[in-house]
Amino acid sequence: MDHNSNNSTRPTPQPASAPLPDARAATTPKRRSRWLGSTIAIALVAALAGGAWYLVQSKKTPAGMAGGAPGMGGPPGMGPGGMRAMAVTVGSAAAKRQTLPVTLTAMGTVVPTTTVTLTTQVSGILRDVLFTEGQMVKKGQKLAQIDPRPFEQALQQAKGQLARDQAQLDAARVTLKRYQTLWDQDSIARQDLDTQAALAKQLEGTVVADQAQVQAAQLNLGYASITSPIDGRIGLRTMDPGNYISAGGTTGIAVITKVAPIDVSFTVPQDHIPSVLGAQKADPRLPVAALDRAGSKTLAQGVFLTLDNLVDTATGTVKAKARFENTDGALFPNQFVNTRLTLKDESALVVPVTAIRTGGNGDFVYVINADRTVTQRTVIRGMSTVEWVAINSGLKEGELVVTEGADRLKDGAVVALQGDTPTQAHGASSGRRGAREGGPREGSPREGGGRRGNGEGRGANGATAPGAAAPGAAAPGTAAGNGAPAGGGGGGGGVAVEPNAGQPSAAAPAVNPDPSAAGNSGSGGSVGSSGSTPSSGSGQTAPAIKPEEAPKGMAPAATTVQPAQRANQ
Repeated sequence: MDHNSNNSTRPTPQPASAPLPDARAATTPKRRSRWLGSTIAIALVAALAGGAWYLVQSKKTPAGMAGGAPGMGGPPGMGPGGMRAMAVTVGSAAAKRQTLPVTLTAMGTVVPTTTVTLTTQVSGILRDVLFTEGQMVKKGQKLAQIDPRPFEQALQQAKGQLARDQAQLDAARVTLKRYQTLWDQDSIARQDLDTQAALAKQLEGTVVADQAQVQAAQLNLGYASITSPIDGRIGLRTMDPGNYISAGGTTGIAVITKVAPIDVSFTVPQDHIPSVLGAQKADPRLPVAALDRAGSKTLAQGVFLTLDNLVDTATGTVKAKARFENTDGALFPNQFVNTRLTLKDESALVVPVTAIRTGGNGDFVYVINADRTVTQRTVIRGMSTVEWVAINSGLKEGELVVTEGADRLKDGAVVALQGDTPTQAHGASSGRRGAREGGPREGSPREGGGRRGNGEGRGANGATAPGAAAPGAAAPGTAAGNGAPAGGGGGGGGVAVEPNAGQPSAAAPAVNPDPSAAGNSGSGGSVGSSGSTPSSGSGQTAPAIKPEEAPKGMAPAATTVQPAQRANQ
């Protein structure tokens, strides 16, 4: 019993290799996760490499084929190359010879010919104001009245004093006459005669002084009535009736300005003083125009008066003045205007002001060539007006320059004029592309049969010739073009047709259609695209065409496999 019980309670020994299945089970998921991670990493690296390869190949793609080739994801002319070849519509004008006025422009200030501050010469109470603020007044017109009663009383007093002294003078003169008679009769002494004569002279002086007092009183009484000394426009009054006004005040009652005629003061650079003086000798009445602040509207026309007699050393200019009739009141005192002094007229080669551009090397224009390209040309400008600017050098008469849309141009850009038709602009750009790309380029990595394989034929239109595949479409049993599902690569023939200078495309050499090769991604397209031997989709070999035997405008096939063909292989 004891032995059995001991045996029953004894633990059963486990084999040493029992834990192995659990270790394998734990190791297998780790290996699978590593394999999966490696696969993902390889896929990412392959995707990155493919993306880099695609970017490099897209940059190598010719401009004319970037958006115009069938099977490349866009209609003709809409790819990056098509956008580069697109002409920019601009405005243009021809350089022509025209008479331009030689002018000097400067900022000026309208200055009244006469400015008067309406003040009083006597003190008193301002009783009446007889003008309306801002009205036009005439010379001698009564404008204000000071209380005249004190001045009237002073006048009466002066007159009374004059009457009294005049009576005394008359009496002295009668007495002097009597003394003269007595002296003749030797009845009085000589001293009495002389004394009476001196008294008469004294009274005469008193009477003269009294007369002056009367005249002064009359003058003060006249000053009590304030009148306008000039014709002009009166401003705002500074004093109301009822206030005491003092003689000699600087403020006054109002200010009167003479506005017709009126002057404009401006400055002339000291370098132009000889020109102004010489022109004034030839024509004493040089025309001067007063313009608004924008310089677009003429306010008034006047004549040049004179220059000042010295140059301002601080600014290097001399003051000048012009006079304007200003009968319509267009010029207002102290108004800022632009002045344009016309010295003479000269003939010059001119272009519109909008044609002039300014760069790091100075002024330049865009000249439109016969092939509708533009050339940036440096010019030296001369005198100018609001609309025209003279060109001293850099242009010839009749040359076309760009006046609008120059901000979107650079040297060598293609442009289209506003009167051109779309075919003219396209012909100019395609002619240049044909000159660059139309020739045969054997072995070029971009040419799989003369521009991405002959099977696509640039996707151009054209009729199917007997026994030949239509351009831009695959023949039966051949590949359907670059990147097409059937045939894998350029398919068609081994020789591609490239338009040159606007000439129509020529079809590839005919291949024998083989229906059994349809859908075959086999080597027919690849071999044909490689350009080594023209072939059909069924692998049949078409007759090879030598470069010298190819028709005009047809480029021989290149020997490099196109990217789309490599992807299909």
